Amino acid sequence: MKRKYDVAAYIWPAYTPDEPRTRMFWPEGMGEWQSVKNSRPKAGGYFWDRKPLWGYVNEADPYVMAAEIEAAVDHGVNLFIYDWYWYDGRPFLEGCLNDGFLKAPNREKMKFYLMWANHDANHYWNIGLSETCGDTVIWKGAVGREEFERVTDRLIGRYFSCPNYYTIGGCPVFMIYDVNNLITGLGGLEKTREALDAFREKTKKAGFPDLHLQFTVWGEHAVNLSGFDARREGSTKDLMPLLGADSVSHYQFAHFTNIDRDYEAILSDVAREWERIEAVYPCPYFPHISVGWDNNPRFLGFRPGIVRNNTPERFEAGLRMAKEYLDRHPSLAPLVTINSWNEWTETSYLQPDNRYGYGYLEAVRRVFLD
Repeated sequence: MKRKYDVAAYIWPAYTPDEPRTRMFWPEGMGEWQSVKNSRPKAGGYFWDRKPLWGYVNEADPYVMAAEIEAAVDHGVNLFIYDWYWYDGRPFLEGCLNDGFLKAPNREKMKFYLMWANHDANHYWNIGLSETCGDTVIWKGAVGREEFERVTDRLIGRYFSCPNYYTIGGCPVFMIYDVNNLITGLGGLEKTREALDAFREKTKKAGFPDLHLQFTVWGEHAVNLSGFDARREGSTKDLMPLLGADSVSHYQFAHFTNIDRDYEAILSDVAREWERIEAVYPCPYFPHISVGWDNNPRFLGFRPGIVRNNTPERFEAGLRMAKEYLDRHPSLAPLVTINSWNEWTETSYLQPDNRYGYGYLEAVRRVFLD
């Protein structure tokens, strides 16, 4: 019997005009499509000229998301991981999920789970100020215990209860991006474990067997270029057993290797990183493949650090690595994470564009459906 795979693509939920707090970053009222649309040649001749074949759509529109769900499922992507934010005592960028995906008439065709993107917010999203993104914190991503309880109440009540929320062994999967920020906000390692244990108990009281707690894993010396946590160093491996982690995965190749080179060379590092994690992490790892990296759309000046030759064919080779990893670990849930469905301003997206058309999506279909 042919094995079925859970192919999960991260979603960056900023391509909508519907949330007023986004206007401080993208005043034109189209979300971060503004940075995609306004890309211009830079000094030295570099020009990021990608354009979406589907146009600058509002992804908080349920009929837009219905079309995206159809395209995703048809190509083998059957799971979305929504980047989820909580800033200044309230959620941020929930509209794409609440009003788009969860109101789409065909939402039952696809499952979803959440990754709490609990990093600080700075000027990275504002192209006029992004060169100074490391200097100013607009909103802190860390929360104290009282606020953590409000966060987890919202997660369990609003999302875990959805019939298409993704579970492993009946347990809702919830991913946390920045373990260090989590510990900082909750007041240390011991208090963080207490808070996470309480989160588990609340999840059980809601009728689930348990919580499946997943963390983003970083390399031993992270070389992240995201713009939020570029000075971060160190691994999370020693924290995982202390916090009761159930699994780990990556969010981006840029978090553990030099991405300013050829995609094929990067994949060699990826294979070594998976071996390292399997050797030293005490919890299961779900393989991750990134499409690429280039965050020049978010800056006025040129930014080094661009993945080269990340063609659909080479991306397909990465997907086959992930499939083979899962096939070598039959006791694991068949989950692979991909960055991403729509990270246009980091040039790591599956959605069709003017360069490769549907090439990346067709690569997913060849590996996981055909």
